[in-house]
Amino acid sequence: MRPISDKRTCCGCEACAAICPQQCIRMEEDAEGFRYPVTDPNRCIDCGLCEHICPERHPAAVRTPSECYAARARNAEICAASSSGGIFPLLAAETIRAGGVVFGAAFTPEGEVAHRKAATLAEIHPLAKSKYVQSRPDGCYQEVAALLREGRRVLFTGTPCQIAGLYAFLRGKHSELLLTAECLCHGVPSPGLWRRYLREIGGGRRILRIDFRDKSLGGWRNYGFALHTESGTERHPARENLYMRGFLRELTLRPSCYACPFKSGRSGSDLTLCDLWNVAEVAPQFDDNRGVSLVLANTPAGAEWFRMLDTEHTALPYDERVRARNGGFSEHIAEHPQRRAFFGSLAETRSVIALLRRMIRPTLRQRLYRKLQAMFASQPS
Repeated sequence: MRPISDKRTCCGCEACAAICPQQCIRMEEDAEGFRYPVTDPNRCIDCGLCEHICPERHPAAVRTPSECYAARARNAEICAASSSGGIFPLLAAETIRAGGVVFGAAFTPEGEVAHRKAATLAEIHPLAKSKYVQSRPDGCYQEVAALLREGRRVLFTGTPCQIAGLYAFLRGKHSELLLTAECLCHGVPSPGLWRRYLREIGGGRRILRIDFRDKSLGGWRNYGFALHTESGTERHPARENLYMRGFLRELTLRPSCYACPFKSGRSGSDLTLCDLWNVAEVAPQFDDNRGVSLVLANTPAGAEWFRMLDTEHTALPYDERVRARNGGFSEHIAEHPQRRAFFGSLAETRSVIALLRRMIRPTLRQRLYRKLQAMFASQPS
């Protein structure tokens, strides 16, 4: 087997493996826990199709969204159960009511993340909320193409590189029946790292549910990480969770994420969905810690579908103010200085938790808080 892409630039969208007429490309996990395409030279017919459709080799132009909104679901229960403003569940429900099918990332029974489809309202729930792990497409590109040929409406959600991968796979054969919505992506952490981390924190218990954006502790603004197992639920602030800190500090991201060629509207998505973290500045009427989304309509179809949803929303100018507090807009991210050392030690370490703790220095706020705790604890009662 031989690699067919450069690890520094390969986004792992898996379009090349999906398009191969000989099915001679498979995805293999490397020592860092990321999947890359390799080909069997004995079966390859050198058709060049994988290279021809590879989205990283054919970058698109930057696009500016035509419309920009602060928005959230009018239904308070939908908003509370969502990572931010509940726009995806509304889009998904509208698609299914129109006779369509929805694709998005869901946890597998083993706690890994893969793309799945939903054809009923009851099947939407596993696809909702953020999953801070790179999702496997698992044949979804082929399923989308088949549904479109049947005349079915499709909503496909994912990271910008996965949206670009889908369009590359379809090779311009998609129709007005396809709507795509990308999450504004900070970057994707290693699935192999997540697998080991989950096994370690699970401690052999059966895992029932995982929530990266639990609002029950500090609301939307100070969300938590929640692990639901057969023996109970563990919750703690995301900023204290080592896995989340590694992700947010750019320690555990895929190499291609540090210079992403699919941001700034270049994925081709109809909609971009993300958190509006500086809501207090640009839309203070939504600043109640329940969650609010920033919605970017990149195409007329995206704008039309957004206006069909039952939302509270207000139009915003697409300027630096709305991008100021969201790192997902950054095409170039500074690699954590310990990244190479971290992944160089990953294969040999017995505890990924201990490795994360060693590589991630506490923030200034955390160090000061701990010093104050120690000072007060030492005072005589």
